[in-house]
Amino acid sequence: MLLLELASWLKFFLFSLTNLARRCFPNEVMSVFSDEGANLPSPAAAEIRAGSGSQKGLEEKTVLSKKEKMKLRKERWLQKIESVKLAKQKQKAEAKRKATPVVGDMQPLMEALPELSDLTTGGRGRKPPKSRVKAKAEPADFCLMKQAQKCRLLEEEVARFHEVITNPRYRANPLMAISEHLFKRLRQEEEGIMQFSPGSGS
Repeated sequence: MLLLELASWLKFFLFSLTNLARRCFPNEVMSVFSDEGANLPSPAAAEIRAGSGSQKGLEEKTVLSKKEKMKLRKERWLQKIESVKLAKQKQKAEAKRKATPVVGDMQPLMEALPELSDLTTGGRGRKPPKSRVKAKAEPADFCLMKQAQKCRLLEEEVARFHEVITNPRYRANPLMAISEHLFKRLRQEEEGIMQFSPGSGS
C-alpha cells in the first residue's frame, strides 16, 4: 500500500512539474524536454504495456486451451470409433463361430463306413476280415489310439471310401444305395439277435 501511495504521489509530482515547465520555459527547451521525456519510460506507460501483455498472454492461453480441448475431443472420438470397430469385429467373430457346425461324436459314422464295402461285393454271409476283428479289440476312441493305429485306420477308411465312390450302384443313386445297405445291415443284425436269443430253439 505504501508503494502504491508513493507511486501515485510521484505521478502527481511529475504531472505538476511538466505543467510548470510548459509555463515557464520557452518552446525550444520544451521541445527538447518533451523529446527526452518521450524516450524515458513512464510508469503509466509501463503499466499499460504490462496490462496489454498480460491480456495477450491470457488470449494466447485461451487459444491454447481451445486447441487442447479440440485435441481431447478428437482423441475421444477416435477412441469411440475404435471401440465400435472392436465391438463389430467381436460380433462378426461370434456369428462365424455360431455358423460353424459343431461336430459331435464321429464314432458311429466311423463304425458305419466300413460296412459300405459290402455294396461292392454284395457280401451276404461274408465273414469279416481279420483286420476288422483286430480293430474291434483296439480302442474305439480315435483320440486313445496310437499313431500307427490311427494311420492304419485312416488308410482303411480311404480305401473303403474309394471303393464306394467307384461302385456303379452308388454313382447311379447314392441315397438309394446307402438306404439299401442300411436296410440289409439292420436285417442281418435282427437275424443275428433272433438266432442267439434263448427262445429261438437253437
